[in-house]
Amino acid sequence: GIRRRGYTPTAVRNFCERIGVAKRDNLIDIDLLEFFVREDLNKIATRAMAVLDPLKVVITNMGDDETEICPVVNNPEAEEATSHDMIFRNEIYIERDDFMEEPFKKYNRLQPGGVVRLKGAFIIEYQDMVKDADGNITELHCKIVENSKSGSDTSGVRAKGTIQWVSVKDAVEVEIRQYDRLFKVENVDAAEGDFKDHLNENSLITATAFVEPFIKEATAADYYQFMRTGYFVQDKDSTAEKPVFNRTVELKSSWK
Repeated sequence: GIRRRGYTPTAVRNFCERIGVAKRDNLIDIDLLEFFVREDLNKIATRAMAVLDPLKVVITNMGDDETEICPVVNNPEAEEATSHDMIFRNEIYIERDDFMEEPFKKYNRLQPGGVVRLKGAFIIEYQDMVKDADGNITELHCKIVENSKSGSDTSGVRAKGTIQWVSVKDAVEVEIRQYDRLFKVENVDAAEGDFKDHLNENSLITATAFVEPFIKEATAADYYQFMRTGYFVQDKDSTAEKPVFNRTVELKSSWK
């Protein structure tokens, strides 16, 4: 149900108040409901970095046992600013599409010869890459730009892009269930053919995500925004050994 998906009571109340004034076709109302869910979750959801398609990055100018504590803001929209600490080590994961060997013109994330900021942490500079026998990139080697830590950056280096990351050693592996619309068309009744022809084969996609370690403290009452991925809530199937999170809504509507 919508409670298991993480729809908040405030969002549902606001939705009901709106359609009480302007009664619209129910097919449109679903998108309107999601609008109110996003609006509420944006205010209350704790931000968390989560990597779905990991690419390992080795930090060459940092020792194996060396750590840095990096405070990250819980929610930039909250009235009272709070933060949590992330542990930065010399092996991290970034999203695979946050690096391009042959970038397009306006690509502003990590690339050969380039720099990028790791959110809440440092600017890193590309050095080289490792590939397997099939030519797939398996590992990047980068170095921290001196004096570039977020909040106290005096490096003078400008990084156009900021990307998310998690420490390999500390990341928590979770199952995420990404729900979408049941049908590929907005109005099934008006569509030609049998309704089964319009079923969305991607209405549920299950994936693995590597999330920063404070996610282990989550309860079913907590709301999260996995940055650049969507809003998530812990599922009742979740266990300490296998955390499970349901996507409530995407960050933006994908419905045309």
